[in-house]
Amino acid sequence: MSSSLPRYDTNQTYQWNYDHPPDSQSDVVNSLDLPAVAGDWQLCGLPIESPLGIPAGPLLNGAWCLYYSRLGFDVLTYKTVRSGRRECYPQPNLVPVDCGQLDGTQTSVKAAHQMDQSWAVSYGMPSTDPDVWRRDVAWTRTSLAKEKRLCVSVVGTMQEEWSIQELADDYATCAKWAVESGADLVETNFSCPNVSTCDGQLYQNAESSALVAQRVRQAIGDTPLIIKIGHQRNAELAKRLLAAVGPHVNAIAMTNSIAAVVRQGSDDLFGGMPRGICGDATRTASIAQVQMFANVIGELGLSTELIGVGGISQAAHVQAYLAAGASICQLATSAMLNPAVAAEIRQQM
Repeated sequence: MSSSLPRYDTNQTYQWNYDHPPDSQSDVVNSLDLPAVAGDWQLCGLPIESPLGIPAGPLLNGAWCLYYSRLGFDVLTYKTVRSGRRECYPQPNLVPVDCGQLDGTQTSVKAAHQMDQSWAVSYGMPSTDPDVWRRDVAWTRTSLAKEKRLCVSVVGTMQEEWSIQELADDYATCAKWAVESGADLVETNFSCPNVSTCDGQLYQNAESSALVAQRVRQAIGDTPLIIKIGHQRNAELAKRLLAAVGPHVNAIAMTNSIAAVVRQGSDDLFGGMPRGICGDATRTASIAQVQMFANVIGELGLSTELIGVGGISQAAHVQAYLAAGASICQLATSAMLNPAVAAEIRQQM
């Protein structure tokens, strides 16, 4: 079944895939068996039908959101948008890598000839113009089944000579636009390994993260707010971040890949700059990070929820994340490779 479902074409450009979304009403989609997942599931106080979601990445626009919602995912995260247009990095955007489970100490990984569940991602957080994505988000929320939850991922765009306050205002503007367009939840992306400015690694600075989260909270009122962060192994730094953002956010999504330089033979790809490694190779580290953050949340007495991301392709992986303290899980790599993965996990659960 999975082989007959259309998926992101890695041989084509980002724009081509944006312009050629799958048909969410096709016979093969309608024929999928999507059994209910037993349990009382919710995210940030919003009831959902399963703990299965998709992070910002595969859902390039509303049509892609509808497609994956019909494939059994219940929390759909619209790919990261900005206050201005931003082009995608040139191809290659997805490079298969040959590595085992990463723990964050690796500085480089080897490029592979064939995809084996892990790849280096190089998009650079592209975005359409705000008037385009705002209309599309509104259409998406109207078109989605009412029980599905639409999250919109936003990021600030650092300008020359801007202060962190101005960056925070840019985040807040995008978040406000997302809510006005119909987003059920907002995610602020505080981590992109492919972006070198502070908007790409914001989560590493607790004070700046708190300032941005506070501005966004003021802009969106009671709408649930999620921040997405990168890999963190240090419990003390995790505690510092949680203490700073805890009063402002409802949930934290992790892990937004593990950064490493990608080597092909004696050459470094992407000009020697690190790229985010996503997929199976990140699962062990991400589950450990969820557990660490859950422990710190308990220690601080916070109500912050956690969203587990990284290397999920079967029900056992979902259950491991939930046992570590996640409220829900998000799948990207496996969903791009096998669009039927949510149906398969539902059947396993």
